[in-house]
Amino acid sequence: MKVRKIPMRSCVVTKERLPKQRLLRVVRTPSGEVCVDESGKMNGRGAYLKKDLEVVEKAKKSKILEKRLECSIEDEVYEKIKNICEK
Repeated sequence: MKVRKIPMRSCVVTKERLPKQRLLRVVRTPSGEVCVDESGKMNGRGAYLKKDLEVVEKAKKSKILEKRLECSIEDEVYEKIKNICEK
């Protein structure tokens, strides 16, 4: 039986390499909209965040997502991310 490879991604805040399931993907779509990608398959430029409220707060404070996605991010997006992390 063949062993499946676990996809690893890096958190933009903590720089940790974690399995893709433990991270949350935030995407800037080709139309310029920023949204949370729970499926991990949306088209566009993506950045990964660890599913942790402290990490989300650091990302908001340092504006690292805005730098990585090269656009401004509204507070509504951060609220969506926090709600997903609390689950």
